[in-house]
Amino acid sequence: MGAAVSYDFYRDEYGGELAPAALAEAIPAALRCVRALTGAREVRAGWDAETADAWRRAVCAAAEAFAEYGEGRVGGFQIGEFSVTNYRDDGTTGAEVAREAALAELAGTGLTFAGAR
Repeated sequence: MGAAVSYDFYRDEYGGELAPAALAEAIPAALRCVRALTGAREVRAGWDAETADAWRRAVCAAAEAFAEYGEGRVGGFQIGEFSVTNYRDDGTTGAEVAREAALAELAGTGLTFAGAR
């Protein structure tokens, strides 16, 4: 899973319920997502604990979205009598759902600020 977010943090601090293998599979996409939003692939030394935890929580939130939806289009499918429908049918992608989830965790941290300083 890498050192960016430990399974213990995910389970105990974030409150996640994915199995370790499912989280490990989703973490690379989650890191790409959060890096695109913040410019950081890992917690930086200058961050305070609250900011570092928000970054880790953003990775956890994105990982859960990727674990549920994948990176492609969100929707349903049908094979004969069997059908699966995700509750998000607005033509979005798993990457967009992950981005929304990560941004919610990063709100108020300044990590996603893209304006002039």
